[in-house]
Amino acid sequence: MAKTKQFTISIENRPGTVAKIARTLGSAKVNILALLGTAQGTTGTVELVVEDARRAKKALDEARLTYKETTAQEFELPNKPGALAECLDKLAAKGVNLNSICAIASKGGRKAVVVYTVAAEEKVAAA
Repeated sequence: MAKTKQFTISIENRPGTVAKIARTLGSAKVNILALLGTAQGTTGTVELVVEDARRAKKALDEARLTYKETTAQEFELPNKPGALAECLDKLAAKGVNLNSICAIASKGGRKAVVVYTVAAEEKVAAA
């Protein structure tokens, strides 16, 4: 399990908003590893995990994008049925309450990656 940073950006739900964020980071040579976007009416949220958090912060600040930075955990697991449930069951058994989660695997790939944030940092250490 590796610690990483997750950036949560509150956005207006309109065409091009997520493209602007991606363009801002791409122009700064920041590679996006994971992205989850959701909309609720006229607003939305984009959650990002990037390769270089320091460079991402600088780019987001220069673009005057408001964000929240959170410590997240990145976990690699086998890409097979039930692997995610097994991983999440272990976290739940230790009392870890997830605030957000994003999981991805490439089709035919052997590994999947799960990125999650938790309610209490101390619970992560126990997991």
